[in-house]
Amino acid sequence: MTDICYPHTAELLSVEQARQNIRLAVRPVDGQERVPLLGALGRVLADTVCSPIDIPPQRNAAMDGYAFASADIAKNQEFTLHVAGTSWAGKPYSGLIEKNQCVRIFTGAVVPDFADSVIAQEQVTGTGTGVRLPNDTKPYKNIRAAGSDARRGETLIASTQKLTARDLGLLAAAGIAAVKVKNRVKIGFFSTGDELTGLGQTLAPGQIYDSNRYMLAGLLDDPNHSITDLGVIKDDPDLLEQTLASAAETFDVLISSGGASVGDADFVNRTLQKCGQVNFWKLAIKPGKPLAFGRVKNCWFFGLPGNPIAVLVTYRQFVEPALRQLAGAPCATPLQLKARCETALRKSPGRQEYQRGIFRQTAPGEFTVKPAGQQDSHQLKAASLANCFIVLDSDSSGVSAGDMVTVEPFEVWNPG
Repeated sequence: MTDICYPHTAELLSVEQARQNIRLAVRPVDGQERVPLLGALGRVLADTVCSPIDIPPQRNAAMDGYAFASADIAKNQEFTLHVAGTSWAGKPYSGLIEKNQCVRIFTGAVVPDFADSVIAQEQVTGTGTGVRLPNDTKPYKNIRAAGSDARRGETLIASTQKLTARDLGLLAAAGIAAVKVKNRVKIGFFSTGDELTGLGQTLAPGQIYDSNRYMLAGLLDDPNHSITDLGVIKDDPDLLEQTLASAAETFDVLISSGGASVGDADFVNRTLQKCGQVNFWKLAIKPGKPLAFGRVKNCWFFGLPGNPIAVLVTYRQFVEPALRQLAGAPCATPLQLKARCETALRKSPGRQEYQRGIFRQTAPGEFTVKPAGQQDSHQLKAASLANCFIVLDSDSSGVSAGDMVTVEPFEVWNPG
């Protein structure tokens, strides 16, 4: 086995060291494709996009009201303007204007050339054929200049950005119907173990249902991924070697769960020594101490532990950032914030620990967190209830109620 990232050592590798090793090793997948704007949400932009037009393309009204020339303002007194016509959104006023005339205008409508000011309709009083403007009328208000959002040729969105709904709105405003995006990362994933039984089958003694593949399928559900479920590979070294060799010809990334340890039945380790360049790391992390990372032919490989919570933790800390990088997006790590712990937490020093928690906002800028339930690495119920990880440093020996702790939110919503 060739160690391509880290020397063999009895020391536990820190979370940041493992991340850095993976970050330095992986490179984005090759290729790009052109997709319609409605199919681009969440995809990684391949090229920087510049605006082909001014946004907005013409001056327009910021509100419903009346467009007029500031030269008609009577200083320090009310004055009346005759309404010569109307400028609608999508149907500009095209008539001529004389002195002391104005045009009724609606939000987004083109401001006629003569006008340099718009007054809100709530500020005027109707006089039959005209409107009376107050004595404190201000000029040059409520007009959006052409190009006030973006000028023609200006950068709208830089390459490598994951396109959000807001980005799609901006691109549509520029009249851009399709964009070039990075190719999807082709990912195959599977579980290993004779004890795993498929859903819908009756459990025999000693067997369990395969939960990891379903969790991985959900974690991998991303517009930048093309994923294939390779099922369960039994504890058969020959079958595993055949699966790896064949899948490595098809996928950019392979992800396994189970068998990443060094037990007699953990065939992933021994098989990869024969057909890949893979590191088997012992990490200073709980749960998730064993992790395999490297290559099988030209395919990246991640061997995750078998316990479900260890899969959840190691995927989020190591696999997800790597997949973002492979998809061409900038490197990123999970967002962290501080919260006050509502209860005491037990922990032994030595490994960075990720406990499942429920955090909530109690006041602007103030957060609290509590455990979501039992914290053993096989217990999925607490993970289902949780909305964050509580991250405890490796040298921590526990937390008292009221202490500030680091949390990594799964989502940004505040529970009621």
